[in-house]
Amino acid sequence: MSATKFIKCVTVGDGAVGKTCMLICYTSNKFPTDYIPTVFDNFSANVSVDGNIVNLGLWDTAGQEDYSRLRPLSYRGADVFVLAFSLISRASYENVLKKWMPELRRFAPNVPIVLVGTKLDLRDHRAYLADHPGASVVTTAQGEELRKQIGAAAYIECSSKTQQVQTT
Repeated sequence: MSATKFIKCVTVGDGAVGKTCMLICYTSNKFPTDYIPTVFDNFSANVSVDGNIVNLGLWDTAGQEDYSRLRPLSYRGADVFVLAFSLISRASYENVLKKWMPELRRFAPNVPIVLVGTKLDLRDHRAYLADHPGASVVTTAQGEELRKQIGAAAYIECSSKTQQVQTT
């Protein structure tokens, strides 16, 4: 059965928050172990929605500042944005309001947003947090509050490594 509809989903967020990992795990069930900064990449997955096959086009963008002029070119025609931040990086959480919302509202003001907190497995991982004193965790309540602030359609927390997903 072929897809009856195409949905363009663009992922945005700071570099190294796990956007590419999330997309690779979703489309292939494999967890990549190496970090290679993305410039631009596309993934595709057919999903069943209410008994209909939908082709989900997943556009992976670069979070690094070097690509701030190139990145908005991928926003044209987007049906939804996945705005990601790391649950162990307060800076990436704060950049949702400081950097990403102004950019998305400037280039795609009416496109819905799903807010995603990544690296859920590390938020309560005592050994990881002890070895990384710079890590600053974001709670579920803080993520939900941010969802309300930005008017996102949903807030989800996930771990690409364990494939754990929590919705609020």
